[in-house]
Amino acid sequence: MLMKSRSTAQYFRASALLLLLTGAAAVHAQPKFEEDFDDQEKPWQEIAVQLPAAPTQQNLLPFFVSATATQSFAIDAKSVAVGPDGVIRYTLVATSQAGAKNISYEGIRCATYERKLYAFGQPDGSWSRSRRDQWERINTNAANRHHAALFKDYFCNEKSVAGDADDIVRRIRYGKTLTPQ
Repeated sequence: MLMKSRSTAQYFRASALLLLLTGAAAVHAQPKFEEDFDDQEKPWQEIAVQLPAAPTQQNLLPFFVSATATQSFAIDAKSVAVGPDGVIRYTLVATSQAGAKNISYEGIRCATYERKLYAFGQPDGSWSRSRRDQWERINTNAANRHHAALFKDYFCNEKSVAGDADDIVRRIRYGKTLTPQ
C-alpha cells in the first residue's frame, strides 16, 4: 500500500508541475498576443520607387479636370501602381494648348491628401529625378486641380485607396468617377 501511495503522490506532483509549467508558458505567451493586436499606430514608411518605362501614346488615358483647364491631362495606364505603402504611383502627361508636353512620374497618398513628384520624363525616354521630391499637400486651385481631380474622382475614397490599379485604370478609361459630376 505504501508503494501505491508513493506512486500516486509522484503522479500528483508531476501533474501539478506540468500544470504549473503550462500556466507559466501561457502567461509568458500573452504579451506576444497583445503585441499582435497593438492598436498603436506604426510609423508610415515609403517603399523604394522604381521608375516605369516611358509612356506611349496608345497607353495614355485622358481624364477630365475642369472646363476652364488650360492643359489636357492623361495617365499612362501601364504605369499605375498601388504600393504596399498606400501610395498610388503613375505617369502623368500634361499637354498645353500649343502642344507642349510635360511628363512626370508622381505619387498620391490618400491617407494624407498629399502628392509627390518623383521624376520628369525626357524626350529620349529617360527620367531625371525631381529635386523637389517631398510630400506636399494637394492644391485645389485651378492651376493644379489635376491632382485634386485624380484624388477625388479616381484614386481615393476619403483617406483610403479606392481599389487596386486595375480598378483605377478602368475608372479613368471609362470616365467613371468616384464622385458624381
